[in-house]
Formats: sequence, C-alpha cells, structure tokens
Amino acid sequence: MLASKHLSSYIMGMNKLPPKVRAQMLNMLCEGSSMRSVSRLADVSINTVAKLLIDAGKFCAAFHDDKVRGVKVNRVQCDEIWSFTAAKQKNVAAMKNPVYGAGDTWTWTGIEADTKLIVSWLVGDRDGEYAIAFMDDLRSRIENRVQLTTDGHKAYLQAVEGAFGGDVDYAVLHKVYGAAPESAKGKYSPAECIGTQKHRIEGEPDPKHVSTSYVERSNLTMRMHNRRFTRLTNAFSKKFESHVHMVAIWTVWYNWVRIHKSLRVTPAIATGLTDRLWTWEEIIAAMDEIAPKPGRPKTYKKKGSAA
Repeated sequence: MLASKHLSSYIMGMNKLPPKVRAQMLNMLCEGSSMRSVSRLADVSINTVAKLLIDAGKFCAAFHDDKVRGVKVNRVQCDEIWSFTAAKQKNVAAMKNPVYGAGDTWTWTGIEADTKLIVSWLVGDRDGEYAIAFMDDLRSRIENRVQLTTDGHKAYLQAVEGAFGGDVDYAVLHKVYGAAPESAKGKYSPAECIGTQKHRIEGEPDPKHVSTSYVERSNLTMRMHNRRFTRLTNAFSKKFESHVHMVAIWTVWYNWVRIHKSLRVTPAIATGLTDRLWTWEEIIAAMDEIAPKPGRPKTYKKKGSAA
C-alpha cells in the first residue's frame, strides 16, 4: 500500500498529492489496475483518482502533441483497436441514462515499425471522418517520406490520399479468413487467417515490409496493460472523456517511460526525440509547473444571503 501519511496534508489544504504518490498511481493505471483498485492501494478516494486521470490525461495529450513533431521514420503501420464506452453498441438504445460517446469506441494508432514509437493516436468512431482526421494528424508529425501500411479498411484510402497525396509509399495488407470453427463461434477470436494479400496503392512500397504485425502487437500491449480495454469484465470506460484521458496517459508512458524489451530503450529515445529515460515524477513536475495556482475566492457570500 502506498504511504497514507501524505493524505492528512492533502486533505488539510494541499491541492495535490506528493509527486511520488501520483507517479505510483499513474504507473498502476498503465500496468492494468482499475481506478478503484488504485484508490484502495493508494488509500485515496475514487474522486482523487478521477481528478488525477483528468489532469494527467489533458497534460499528456498536450505533451504528445508538442513533443512528437518533425519525427524521421521509415515504416509506419496503422490499425484500430475496439472497445466500448458505457454500453455495447447493441445495448445503447435501451440505456436508461444515455451518455455522450456510448457504444463502440475505436482507438486509431500509427506506430513506427523500427522504433515502436506511437506517432499518432485518435479515439472515436471507425468511419471516414475519423480516418481523415487521424491521417492528417499522422502526416503533420512526420518530416520525411515513409512507407505506410494499413489493413483493408476502406476509409483509409481517401484519408491517405488526402493527407499524403503522392508523397508516400502506401500498401494495404488484406487478410483472408476462413470459416470460423465451431469452437470459436460466439467468441471474440476471429476466424482463422488463411492468408494475406498485399496491394500497392501509391508509390513504391517494399513488399517485404508490407505488414501490420508491429501495430497489432502494440495494440495487444495496450489491451493487456489498460484495464479499460479488458474484455468480458465490468472495467470498461463509463465516460468517453475518461477513455480519451487514459489513452493519452498510456501513450506517453509507452513512448517515454516504459523501456521496450527488444529495443532496451524507450521508443522516444530510439527515434531521437530525447536522449534520456523520462520518469512519471518528471512529467508530473512539468504538469505542476503549468497548473493554475490555488488562490482565495475573490468574493465571499455572507451566511443567510440570497443565492
């Protein structure tokens, strides 16, 4: 259990827990703990965890937007990972208290195959509008011409053309599935993949590197380390905004804090965005620097005065 001796000072007037405690809480969130388990282990209220999620999520989204710019990459792979908010899509119409963003929630990710850097991400629907927004953002962060691979989702075609024009070596990897075995029917696992087809769309992509294996493995890591993506549990996101905040936090952790096993450095170091390992304490310190300072209210209401 995290040291609870800090809580008295937090409750008695300090606006934030000590950086070390908040760093441990963010680490737990990125390692698969739910918000309520973090609340129990850190001995803080669930509202404190929720407030940290919002503050850190907003900062991490801005941190990624600012730091991951002008990157030089060779091979980018893109994919989408499914989850849901509040209720599964088939149950949204029957919700008694519908919330914004309820139903299918897709996280678009673009990862560099060599350095494993998540160059761009976007949370939303799986339609053409979001595909265009995602590809425009991805293109704005890349400095050089790249080889790009996506799956067979048709929304990518127009989005890539609009974002890159002819300045890209683009190919689509289309997977061919056989009939689902009887044992797999009704489960999440797709039918057995019996082959792939590679289609050149633009430029001169190297057929040897037309693959989505790295981004799919990265998305599996996201599902394994992020409680909100866990299937067949009640750990799904209850609010769309909370889902976005957690993806932002996880992306910063993956790119800047977590050492990749095969690289032995973080993706940010491998890409040349930094020359050192970052810690949550440093990121929290940067977050505190720009946080608004607490102050006294400018006006007071006397007891018994009209509201």
